[in-house]
Amino acid sequence: MPRLILLLAIVAVVYILLRRAQTMPPHKRRAEYIKLGLGIVVAATLFLAATGRMNWIGAAFAGLLVAARQGLPLLLRVFPMLKHLRNKGAPATGQNSTVATALLRMDMDHDSGALQGEILKGTFKGWRLTDMDRQQLQQFFAYCSSEDADSLQLLDSYLQQQFPGENFCSGGQQSAPESSNAMGRSEALAMLGLSEEATEEDIIAAHRKLIQKLHPDRGGNDYLAAQINQAKDLLLG
Repeated sequence: MPRLILLLAIVAVVYILLRRAQTMPPHKRRAEYIKLGLGIVVAATLFLAATGRMNWIGAAFAGLLVAARQGLPLLLRVFPMLKHLRNKGAPATGQNSTVATALLRMDMDHDSGALQGEILKGTFKGWRLTDMDRQQLQQFFAYCSSEDADSLQLLDSYLQQQFPGENFCSGGQQSAPESSNAMGRSEALAMLGLSEEATEEDIIAAHRKLIQKLHPDRGGNDYLAAQINQAKDLLLG
C-alpha cells in the first residue's frame, strides 16, 4: 500500500509539472520539458531503489542527475556573464537596440530594422510577440490600451511592421497620449545600441542608421522615431 501511495504521488507531481510546462511561453517550454524529463528519471530511480529493485549504483546515478539539474541553470547564467566580461570595454557594434516600457521590451536590429518584443507583465508575461497569434496580440493590445500608453505605442510599432496597412484593432486604433516616461542616459544608450564608451561620432552614426530604418517617411513608426531622436538629443547634451 505505501508503494502504491508513493507511485500515485509521483504521477500527480508529474502531471502538475506537465501542466505547468504547457502554460509556459513557447520558447521556454523546451527547457521545462527537459527538466521534467530529468525529474521523471530521478523519481523513477528513487522509486525503484526504495522498492529494492535497483542497487546503490542506480541511486548514485539518480544523485548525479539531481546535481546536474541543479547545476545546469548556474552554468547557463555563468556563460553569459563570462561573455559579458570578455566583451567589456570593447567598442559597441551598434547592431541592436533595446527600448523598454512597463509592459514590453522591444529589440531592434540596426541592419534590417526588424522588431522583436517580449512581454514583461500581464497574462502573457514572458511571451515573445513572434510566438503569438493575431487573437493573442489583440488581447495584449487591449491590455496595453488600458494599462500603459507607452507600451501601447511600442506594441503598435511592432504591429505596423508585421501587419502593414491594416487597422489592427477591430474597434479602431486607440490614440494614446505621448510618452510620459523620462529617458535616462542608460535608456538612451540602449535605444541606440551603444555602450558608455560611445563617442559623439558613434552616437550620430547609430542615430542615422536607425532613423533611416524607422522614420515614418520610410514606412517606419512615429513613436520609435521620436524615441531615437530623444536618445540622440540627450546623449549629445
